Amino acid sequence: MIIRPTTKADMAAVDALLARTYPKLLKADYPPSVLVTALPIISRARPELLVCGTYYVVEEDGAVLGAGGWTRDKRDRRLGHIRHVVTDDRALRRGVGRRLMSHCFDVARAAGVKRMECWATRTAVPFYAAVGFVEAGPIDVQLQSGIVFPSVRMLRDL
Repeated sequence: MIIRPTTKADMAAVDALLARTYPKLLKADYPPSVLVTALPIISRARPELLVCGTYYVVEEDGAVLGAGGWTRDKRDRRLGHIRHVVTDDRALRRGVGRRLMSHCFDVARAAGVKRMECWATRTAVPFYAAVGFVEAGPIDVQLQSGIVFPSVRMLRDL
């Protein structure tokens, strides 16, 4: 497996991964009334992330198995935010997410970041806990006007 920064050229592959995987993985933890409004928004690649330099894909034999990254907080330069992480549901439990998070932590630490924050889906809380995050409490993520996605705020020191 290789991890590399994304470019605009990765838009279709990341879109496909999110659209294929999020509906399957989130179904057990969210009611249809939440997913019907949230999935069209969260299951799309974010163009600004693809070119930020700290958003990555995990590839194996040319296939994208995962994506995600981090960005620095605009006010506190010592704080980083985990962003739009996804692992292909067919590649779960193969270390894709763990490798991606380790890479993010290493790069962020080298850039002077001391703490990471994550707004985890309910589904992803056990994964983030396994890589060192602790729950700070529930958070409603405003996706668009009138569309809120229930999440869990999690923190990790680097």
